Amino acid sequence: MKLYQNQTLKIYNSLSGEKEIFTPIHEGNIGMYVCGPTVYSNVHLGNVRTFMSFDVIFRYLLHLGYKVRYVRNITDAGHLENDAEVGEDRIAKKARLEELEPMEIVQRYTVDFHNILHKLNFLPPSIEPTATGHIIEQQEIIAKIIENGFAYEANGSVYFDVVKFNETNHYGKLSGRNIEDMLANTRDLDGVSDKKNPQDFALWKKAEPQHIMRWPSPWGIGFPGWHLECTAMSTKYLGETFDIHGGGMDLKFPHHECEIAQNEACTGHSPVRFWMHANMLILNGKKMAKSTGNYILPNEIFTGENNILSKAFSPNVTRFFMLQAHYRSILDFSNDAILASERGFNRLMEGFQMLPHLVPSSTSTLSISDWKQSCYDAMNDDFNTPILIAQLFEGIRMVHLVNDKKESLTLDAITDLKNTLELFIFDVLGIAPENQNKDTTDKLENVVALMIQMRNEARANKNFALSDQIRDQLLAIGIQLKDGKEGTSFSVN
Repeated sequence: MKLYQNQTLKIYNSLSGEKEIFTPIHEGNIGMYVCGPTVYSNVHLGNVRTFMSFDVIFRYLLHLGYKVRYVRNITDAGHLENDAEVGEDRIAKKARLEELEPMEIVQRYTVDFHNILHKLNFLPPSIEPTATGHIIEQQEIIAKIIENGFAYEANGSVYFDVVKFNETNHYGKLSGRNIEDMLANTRDLDGVSDKKNPQDFALWKKAEPQHIMRWPSPWGIGFPGWHLECTAMSTKYLGETFDIHGGGMDLKFPHHECEIAQNEACTGHSPVRFWMHANMLILNGKKMAKSTGNYILPNEIFTGENNILSKAFSPNVTRFFMLQAHYRSILDFSNDAILASERGFNRLMEGFQMLPHLVPSSTSTLSISDWKQSCYDAMNDDFNTPILIAQLFEGIRMVHLVNDKKESLTLDAITDLKNTLELFIFDVLGIAPENQNKDTTDKLENVVALMIQMRNEARANKNFALSDQIRDQLLAIGIQLKDGKEGTSFSVN
């Protein structure tokens, strides 16, 4: 029996605005599509947060025993600077500014994206398709939408007819918007006069002579609209209807709303059962965005080369920080916040490392099975990682109680406690095992052991001023000495 058969998973569906019991379309198999990056610049921490949310979701679904096909695309064409579809393609503009081929820009920032996600211990998706690799599929969908009467050609471009579509369908059902209100509050924009209605969006855009990303089509030389690529790639690899579609909250409108319209106009039915949206990461109380300069890159956190943080923080601490907030909640990144996360992370790992030293008893005074189910309950409640982390600290509290001989556990209970902590810390939350940094840890332990020896010698010589100085200076850099009957130990705070 698979684990998912014993666990009731509820997911917040953005389409209904409620948590719903999740059952896949095909028993034991899940299709999940997540909108990936537009690769024209380095991925910033706010972008990473969205992908991390779905990495944890992917990990937990795999743990439950589902076979998951996880598709996360690369947008390498068609994403204009403005959602009103004016301006340049973001990749083409960067290529022009840097005097490079567009695919050089794509390659550079795709590699950066993968490197950052690797440092943060992401699992790779099952398939990672690109927009430029699916031009034919996009053209086929456009032709079908035109055939069904929901799109029109104008001056070499093809536009989706939102008003016509809304006569028989509901454009705005995901974002809760009303088409009449949108039309009433929208003016015609310069440069898009080919549209019948201001809310119509491009399925195919005519390429002007200066546009350097261009493909032949039945409607002339051009390039696909941004919204179309996800419709083409999700349905190609997951079918006309699949289980989960995810992305950032900022994509709900217009991107995901347009995806729904395109799918319904092409196939006659809704494409996705569960829409999931991760909320934004803000920096010192303000929205994180490259356009405003209020952002930080992951590598700047790892190296400490920034003017925001007091020191460098490891990928593990950065990941732990982001998972301390629910994926649907706004998360505020600041120096104080990540410092607090680092202290919590170190306490968690210190407690976990005590497990091999616990002495088993003949009886247990603590219920590991109840605590274990509470960990599952947290993740079953719409992947609630902050509640899960609170439960993990409860597990660490039990470790300390047993270590201090205040409670007892049998060998089997200790093993179950260890396996459960290991499972949720490393497999589900995706924290990289500490042995990856074993060389650094060993060196730190050797240096601190040397300092403890020097302090012991100072105390033996009654040089208490030097003894206290060693203790206080270690504490100032986050290393706390603990004097006990069996000698002096230390912890990293």
